[in-house]
Amino acid sequence: MCNCGNKRNSFSQQQRETSKSNMQKPIAGTTPNANFEYTGKTALNVVGNVTGKNYRFNRTGEIQIVDHRDAPGMKMIPVLKRIYS
Repeated sequence: MCNCGNKRNSFSQQQRETSKSNMQKPIAGTTPNANFEYTGKTALNVVGNVTGKNYRFNRTGEIQIVDHRDAPGMKMIPVLKRIYS
C-alpha cells in the first residue's frame, strides 16, 4: 500500500509552517516607528496606506509616531515633515 498521500500532506504542512515563521520575522535594520510633525494650519486626519491606522494631527507643530510601514506614504503629504532623531 502506497503512503504517498501522507507524505504529500506532511510536506504541505511543513511548507505552510515555514512560510508563516518567515513572514513574522522582523526585517533587520528597520525602525519600528517614525516621527512626523504637522506643519499645516487646520486639523488633519490621515489613514496609513499599509496598516490602515488613523493618524490625527490636531494643531500645527504636533508630532505623531507613525508605523514605519506607513512612513513612505506620509512623506508624500506636503504638510507632514519627518523628524529624524
